[in-house]
Amino acid sequence: MTTPLLILIAGPYRSGTGGDPALIARNLERLEEAAAPIHRLGHVPMIGEWVALPILRGMDEADAADGDVMYETAHRLLQHCDAVLRLPGDSAGADKDVEIALERGLPVYRSIEEIPAVSIAAA
Repeated sequence: MTTPLLILIAGPYRSGTGGDPALIARNLERLEEAAAPIHRLGHVPMIGEWVALPILRGMDEADAADGDVMYETAHRLLQHCDAVLRLPGDSAGADKDVEIALERGLPVYRSIEEIPAVSIAAA
């Protein structure tokens, strides 16, 4: 592979937290732990929450309650991604990300080890 991929990291964010901010923060940390290894392989890591959380902060309560910004953002983001890394754990949102990726014919990796490294051709 010679071209870097934009890889969406999908896994639990709110799932299993009961809304506990500390547990949600820990889930985000788990997602982010996959970012550096993806970068080291020569790709661009992306997490939907990195995009959705600033959007939520900029909305009033009525707009935020009108729909699920997290799911909608991930759906839009997947139109630009080249692959998905699905981390372990129950998550309806991450499962939907995988479903969308498969519909688009994108690779879905289940571990960092499955992701091919970018090869830089010698000049």
